[in-house]
Amino acid sequence: MDMDKLLPTTLVGSYAMPDWLIDRARLAGRFPPRVRARELWRPAAEFLDEAQDDATIVAIHMQERAGIDILTDGEMRRESYSNRFATALEGVDLDNPGTAIDRSGHPNPVPRITGKIRRKHAVQVRDVEFLRRHTDRKIKITVPGPFTMTQQAQNDFYESEEELALDYAAAVNEEIRDLFAAGADIVQIDEPYLQARPDKARAYGPAAIDRALRDVEGVTALHLCFGYAAIIHGDRPHGYDYLGELAGTRVDQVSVETAQPNLDPAELRPLRDKY
Repeated sequence: MDMDKLLPTTLVGSYAMPDWLIDRARLAGRFPPRVRARELWRPAAEFLDEAQDDATIVAIHMQERAGIDILTDGEMRRESYSNRFATALEGVDLDNPGTAIDRSGHPNPVPRITGKIRRKHAVQVRDVEFLRRHTDRKIKITVPGPFTMTQQAQNDFYESEEELALDYAAAVNEEIRDLFAAGADIVQIDEPYLQARPDKARAYGPAAIDRALRDVEGVTALHLCFGYAAIIHGDRPHGYDYLGELAGTRVDQVSVETAQPNLDPAELRPLRDKY
């Protein structure tokens, strides 16, 4: 981290997309996309890359004006935090999606796994290069975590979820290495489903996380939370069901949501070295 700042500031990852880029009302009226949802974008396909670049520049400038220390690209090229990377991998049937139960308890279309998960090519390297060209501040990029992607998929190929998660982790590991090589100062793994599925997380979450970070050189972070507050109904959670277990993993920093669970800071004591 920036040792010149006692409490350096950063976004979790995403920044509010402008309505000229994406149909915000339509996006808000559905569950977060786990498969591609190109119908949400307002610009025509031939202008979409340029429009996403413009929105990214706006997000960068807004963070700079706010005095943020570590900038992200605002995730302006994604329909959700996970679906862009998850649908770019080999072993996924994009034409015939599967179904999985979302953390809200509702079924949602998800990638259907029909073969071995492999990364075919770098997915977000251009995002890092673009961000690096447009700011001189430290930069962070986020990638979906292997455990969360496993929960957001229909497994029609692997013998076990753990086996699937470890192959997702290998793909994430390749991506993280390329993101650091492209100029990222911090790479963050987004793993909200560690909290949503704590029993499975205890069974193979740490192994998947450590595989994703194997031999990675650079500052890494892991984010977990309780989901989008706007679509969480019923009683609010009280504390984390999975948190201290991250103390033994390879990740350098742990980023947590504190608002919805009304987090007692004492729960962070096992993670005193993950800052």
